[in-house]
Amino acid sequence: MEWNEIREEKTGLCYYQGKHQSGLTVLLFPMEGYASSYALFGTNLGSVDQTFKRDNEGEYTTVPHGVAHFLEHKMFEKEYGDAFTLFARTGASANAYTSFDRTCYLFSATDKLEENLGYLLDFVQEPYFTPQTVEKEQGIIGQEIKMYDDDPGWRVYFNLLGALYQKHPVRIDIAGTVESISHITSDLLYQCYYNFYNLNNMVLSVAGNLTVPQVEQVLQKHIKPVAPVTVERLTVEEPEEIAAPLVRQKLSVAIPLFQIGFKGRPLEGKEELRQELADEILLEAIFGETSPFYRRLYQQGLINQTFESEVFSGRGYYALLFAGESRQPQEVQKQLLEELKQYPQGISEEAFLRCRRLMYGRQIQGFNSVENTASAMINAAFAGVGLFDALELLEQLTLEEVNARLPEIFRPDRCALSVIDPA
Repeated sequence: MEWNEIREEKTGLCYYQGKHQSGLTVLLFPMEGYASSYALFGTNLGSVDQTFKRDNEGEYTTVPHGVAHFLEHKMFEKEYGDAFTLFARTGASANAYTSFDRTCYLFSATDKLEENLGYLLDFVQEPYFTPQTVEKEQGIIGQEIKMYDDDPGWRVYFNLLGALYQKHPVRIDIAGTVESISHITSDLLYQCYYNFYNLNNMVLSVAGNLTVPQVEQVLQKHIKPVAPVTVERLTVEEPEEIAAPLVRQKLSVAIPLFQIGFKGRPLEGKEELRQELADEILLEAIFGETSPFYRRLYQQGLINQTFESEVFSGRGYYALLFAGESRQPQEVQKQLLEELKQYPQGISEEAFLRCRRLMYGRQIQGFNSVENTASAMINAAFAGVGLFDALELLEQLTLEEVNARLPEIFRPDRCALSVIDPA
């Protein structure tokens, strides 16, 4: 197996990228002096992947909402029992997650890397579904969905996505609905598994206390090559306009929760990463904790320390989100839109340089954590970029480029507000 050493010259940071003969992409980041290791084994399948077909098939298949999440749950259940028990033997901590565009299985351990990595590779490559276990899981996940239906933080988030997006499946809860998961069968799970859990569609990312030969030996022993599969996804034509400017719901909260979103245009690869970095600079400069906006609204009691912002992006969707608590959420939105009018020429060069340095420092600081490093590698791989591309693009960004984003992304007609009021 051949490895490419990828080094960031200014920092000396280095990781290794290889392509196993099975088609699996492998990313390794040895971290000298660290006692623990963190590994993720992920596939390019998320909740938004609802309609797809193999390249040799004529018809698209549309699956119920929640299949990717359901599949993640079922992967831990084996004929011999629960895969979690394997990691318990070594003292490792195992888990998994499904997002809008990927599913990852992971563990964290302080020793026995080879043994734990073997467990991880084996159980993800061995599906085991039966009608009986699927029916049982429908009840379990159904209860989970009902629990999240009453969770204010979850509802304010998905209510906003439903206000921003008219057609894209990102507006649907990752776990689906009680009704949608009732249509999931063991045959459907196997179909999704063999379409997407193909090693050519997967990435293994490991960081921490490891060596390249050490991991390579585990791969030789535990990887089971299969014929490559190419899956075509049906692209949703999402309108530029939002679905609704305001959505409100009443739940059990002491103070209203709110989320504000600005719907943007999604890109791909380095173009999207560059756009994200430019928007993050704007968010920090105009709405960050040291900004006049933040201080003023905080002093007025309109926001508190829960106020935050982020870039929300993925396959076919892009938005800037703000979240927090406020007794006057519509006033927060009003003042946020008014604040943007204070920058007709954009942010200053001083603010731009300060925020760019801050973001560069955060990027470097993230490499002090084995978990952050392994996660950053797999996230970059699925986004079609390199681990150090953000550092390079940050240095290339110009003030003019960042300011050009202001009128493009912060459009009042593409802005939606979601509020959870006290019941």
